[in-house]
Amino acid sequence: MRIFDLKDMQFPNLFFDVPLARYTSWHIGGLAKQYFRPQNFTDLSNFLATLPPTEELFWLGLGSNVLIADAGFAGTVIHTAKMAAEISLISADAAGLLIQVDAGVSCAKIAKFAAKHQVVGAEFFAGIPGTMGGALAMNAGAFGSETWQHVVAVDVINRRGEIKRRYPYEYTVDYRSIIGHNDEWFIAAQLRFLPGDQQQADAKIKELLTRRNATQPIGLPSCGSVFRNPAGKYAAELIEASKLKGRKIGNAEVSTKHANFIINLGNATAADVATLITLVQQQVYEDHGVELIKEVKFIGDIVGIK
Repeated sequence: MRIFDLKDMQFPNLFFDVPLARYTSWHIGGLAKQYFRPQNFTDLSNFLATLPPTEELFWLGLGSNVLIADAGFAGTVIHTAKMAAEISLISADAAGLLIQVDAGVSCAKIAKFAAKHQVVGAEFFAGIPGTMGGALAMNAGAFGSETWQHVVAVDVINRRGEIKRRYPYEYTVDYRSIIGHNDEWFIAAQLRFLPGDQQQADAKIKELLTRRNATQPIGLPSCGSVFRNPAGKYAAELIEASKLKGRKIGNAEVSTKHANFIINLGNATAADVATLITLVQQQVYEDHGVELIKEVKFIGDIVGIK
């Protein structure tokens, strides 16, 4: 039984033993030992300063692109989706648009904001089912464009609750990968886009969303794309060529609509999904000699991983 302490009084949005499945797009995940929903950046900074330096942290946005263990997460989950969700205009001139985007802003909102202010290049964000924070952490992309192509600066917070500004040259940016500073997390970004036409941008967003809806299992519980595309190839084509569409383990299924998606058919476990991911990787390697690297992040101790 947990003993009441002073931290409970300081942080009314701190909860214990919280089921995480409700906060993930896969609808999978066990209990979080601690679950914190900061009200603002000051609240977040003060909370981080109270945590032991060895406390394991997991930052949760919209819950896409993560597979949380059935046994849950034995650390602290910080859920930012409703805390840091402001987007604002810094400047607009002949060079384009410079905007400030908090980590909790949905990627779809970025695309709409940019179109409204008559710039182009942000349309691809409409195809990313996550938030700015997650997009920064993995250099998320869609339809041939990537997040860090537009980053001018980022704001980060460390374990001590200190906020600082960093710049792209301080990171190693690659396809679906960012290498930076340990024990720092993105809380906002400044993005730049080129001048354009709102009607053109709106039309492009509509075109991309139409293509996505036609080719992806939108509306079904998934994490988005499970695997990165290998150089010069498409993961979905390799998986389909291995005749894995529709393959099931438990209640997890390789989508029959898009082979790089795994669907929760209802009450699928993290173990079901992880075992199916491993099966797909092994079969594709056996058939094509290509090692598929997963995009989805595994959180906690997941059964089924080798």
